[in-house]
Amino acid sequence: MPYRETEDLPASVRGHLPQHAQEIYLAAFNNAWQQHARDADVEAIVHRIAWAAVKRRYRKDGDDWVPIAD
Repeated sequence: MPYRETEDLPASVRGHLPQHAQEIYLAAFNNAWQQHARDADVEAIVHRIAWAAVKRRYRKDGDDWVPIAD
């Protein structure tokens, strides 16, 4: 189910990503949910899409997610 706010995201997302990355995750998740609503494994699919969106703008440095320099 789509999320209303970043505070509604799973703890595994909120506890690891900076606020801006959470916003990217939220937008990508909700958009993908609309596109894949009829897929059998919708939740797993859209979580993978949301993580992929985050990884386009952020990279993991040790335990932290940091913006990728343009």
